[in-house]
Amino acid sequence: MIRCFLAIDLPDSLRPQLALVQGELKRSNADVRWVQVGNIHLTLKFFGNVPDKEIEPLTQAAREVAAVQKPLQLQVTQAGAFPHMRSPRVVWLGLGGDLVPLAQMYHQLEKAFAAQGHLPEGRPFNPHLTLGRVKSPANRHRLAQLLEKLAPLNWPPFQVSEIILFKSTLTPQGSIYTPLQKIPLGK
Repeated sequence: MIRCFLAIDLPDSLRPQLALVQGELKRSNADVRWVQVGNIHLTLKFFGNVPDKEIEPLTQAAREVAAVQKPLQLQVTQAGAFPHMRSPRVVWLGLGGDLVPLAQMYHQLEKAFAAQGHLPEGRPFNPHLTLGRVKSPANRHRLAQLLEKLAPLNWPPFQVSEIILFKSTLTPQGSIYTPLQKIPLGK
């Protein structure tokens, strides 16, 4: 069994800015399990534990969808939280740019994976970069205040030319993500 997910990785040029935003939010001293900056990505599909023999069919399905998708341009725009800013449980950064083609590709992927028995998400697609998950109510109100004070993020756009099937290995120090397959867009 391989624990895996399909995602868009971020350019290394964004990592220092992600670390700065996390650093600002950490000043709240809220009880948050922060995602390692090198692990922050845009999840397209979390599969969970998949038998080894299913990896190639999943990859092939993703390749077929990716082949007809032109490269995308995305941009980090603002901070947010689920379920809402005043009571954050998941802290994230939202995206702008080519969101319509991104959503279309996402829905095509969901359809292709559903044909292989991987049910679609039960909620609308909301592209975001998870920064951390709140573990308890401790100082959550301070985290919410810092989130609301964060200025809109005017970061440069970045090009998405591939999607990646990652293996996720859980360790006591956090998850380790290893690329299994890099799937180019538009090829």
